[in-house]
Order: sequence, then structure tokens, then C-alpha cells
Amino acid sequence: MAAEGPEFEQALHTILSAMAPGTELRDGLERILRGRTGALIVFGYDKNVDELISGGFQLDVPFSSTRLRELAKMDGAIVIDSDATKILRANVHLVPDPAIPTEETGTRHRTAERVARQTQLPVISVSQSMQMIVVYVADRRYVLDDSSIVLSRANQALATLERYKQRYLEVSGALTSMEIEDLVTLRDVAVVAQRIEMVLRIAAEIEGYVAELGVDGRLLSLQLDELVAGMAVDRELVARDYLPVPVGRKKAKVENTLKALAALTNEELIDFALVAKAMGHAGSDLDLPISARGHRLLSKVPRLPSNVADRIVTHFGSLLSVMTAGIDELQAVEGVGENRARSVREGLSRLAETAILERYV
Repeated sequence: MAAEGPEFEQALHTILSAMAPGTELRDGLERILRGRTGALIVFGYDKNVDELISGGFQLDVPFSSTRLRELAKMDGAIVIDSDATKILRANVHLVPDPAIPTEETGTRHRTAERVARQTQLPVISVSQSMQMIVVYVADRRYVLDDSSIVLSRANQALATLERYKQRYLEVSGALTSMEIEDLVTLRDVAVVAQRIEMVLRIAAEIEGYVAELGVDGRLLSLQLDELVAGMAVDRELVARDYLPVPVGRKKAKVENTLKALAALTNEELIDFALVAKAMGHAGSDLDLPISARGHRLLSKVPRLPSNVADRIVTHFGSLLSVMTAGIDELQAVEGVGENRARSVREGLSRLAETAILERYV
């Protein structure tokens, strides 16, 4: 597993959650720190770990912080299960491949990094002399800080997220008014896609802090949920609205667009041309006019099921056609009766009035 991408982030969040304040494992680690004995703990057990073990003894007993503390008094490593519910082995000698590169100098940290790289399982090293806890996941080293330090970083990131969310709301509102007037350019779409991606990336960073904070991050988690609510849906709706027109047998897919946007580095995300390329518009002029299909605006119409909205878009082909359609024309779509047709017309009219007022007043 490479130390990047969603799979790695998920693995890191899992181990940080298991070590968060309020957990039995964190209590045990802090007991070890206070006792100044140090520890080497393998988080999981499989045949790869078994091949590296020499000596020690089997336990297979329920996990507890006090047991972990007492076992850490011995020089050998401790092996626990991946759920941190059982202590499986204790006082074992780990013999990883010495050819695995490591930048660590201390014996315990060097062994921990090599075991993590060789087994692809998280390994925790508690330093006796430096009084620090280090987690090795794949080829990444993560130092576990005090909750107050993590909370400070998280609050800074949350303030940044709030600013980016506000910027997204501004450009999203501008895009809505331009969609209604059919004045959208590729640049306008790229700006909105970029803002959404930035918000989601900052949110992912804060999710890591929430996982590390455990019970201390409950309020932070509530604030995060409120700020990013609906953002992932908006991201997909923008992609669906502006997928390139199929050329020949090649058909653009929303999933490919979302993956391409996620694959952009933070530096690449600043370049609107690269964002447009990720959305399937490679080589296009950013000032090129482009029309929305209508998925995003129809999602804002109250009590309109998403499958009915999809049929409306498929039937009319563009937002402009939907906006100018009469009640009778809307009723021609499957699942749209007279009442729903009036609801769509009134909903879009209200959205148009609000967007234009916000833009020009």
C-alpha cells in the first residue's frame, strides 16, 4: 500500500481512532509514557508478522491498558489484534528484513518502521527517552501529539474551511445566475469545481484531526458535518451538468470526472485549465460558452425526486429548454403530473428571481 490515496488515509484514520483520547489503547500508551519504559506494538497479526517473530510467548487475552503497561516493562514487542480488543503475543523479538531502507536511528523506531513496511500493518513505537508516540503506517511516519496541539491545528483548519466554503457559496451563486441567463463559460464551471474540491480536501484533513482527537473532537465533528453537508452531492451534480458531449462511441462518465479531479495535486488544482481538462474539456478555451443540463438547479426544487429530475433533463437536454418549457411540455415527462409540473415551474422561477437579485442588487 502506497502512503497516499484514500486507502492509506482510511488506514491512518483507523489507527488514529483506535489511539484517540478516551480509548483503552490511548490510556495504555499514556501509562507507558508516564512509566518511562517505552514499547513496540504491532497493530494486527497475520502470517507476515508471524514470520518476523522470534521468542516471546502467546497470550490471547482481552486487551486492557493496565495489561499493556505491565507487558511493556519487558524488553520485547507486543502484538495486538487489529481491533485492539486482544493482546496476542508479548515479549517477542521482531526480526524484519535489514535491507528495508529506514531513516530512523534508534533501535526501536528503526525496527518499527521496517516491520510496518514489510507487513503493511501499523506499528506503534513509544520512545522511552524522547517521551513520544510514533505510528508507522506503510512507509509514512506519524507523530502523535498532545490533544491541545491537535485541537489548535484543527481549529485553524476549520477557520480555513469556513473561508473556502464562503468563497464556494459566492461562486456557486454566480454560476446559478449565469446558468439561468445562459451566459456560462468553461472558466465559471472550473472555478466552482475547484472550490468544491478545495473544500472537500480541507474537510478530509480535519477528519484526520477528528479521528485523532476522539472524544475531544466531538464538537469539531459537528461543525465539520455542518460545513460540508451536501458538498459531495454538489460536486457530482456539477460534473453531471457539464460532462462533454459524447464523441462517437466514447461516452464521458461522472465517475471518471470525479476521479480525475481527485487525482489533481494541490498545485495543479490552482490551474483552471487543468481542472477543465480533468472534467473532460481538454484543450478547450476557458472562455468558451457552455450550457448546463440542469441537474444542479433541479436538485434545488422542493419535493422533486432525483429520478424524476433526471428524466426531465434527459427529455429536454438543457437547463434553458427546461426553463422555457410550459406546463403541458413538462407533463410529457414520465412521472410529472400537472401539480409537479407547476411545482417545477414555480421552483425554477423562484430560483431565477433570487439568483438575479443577488447578482445585481
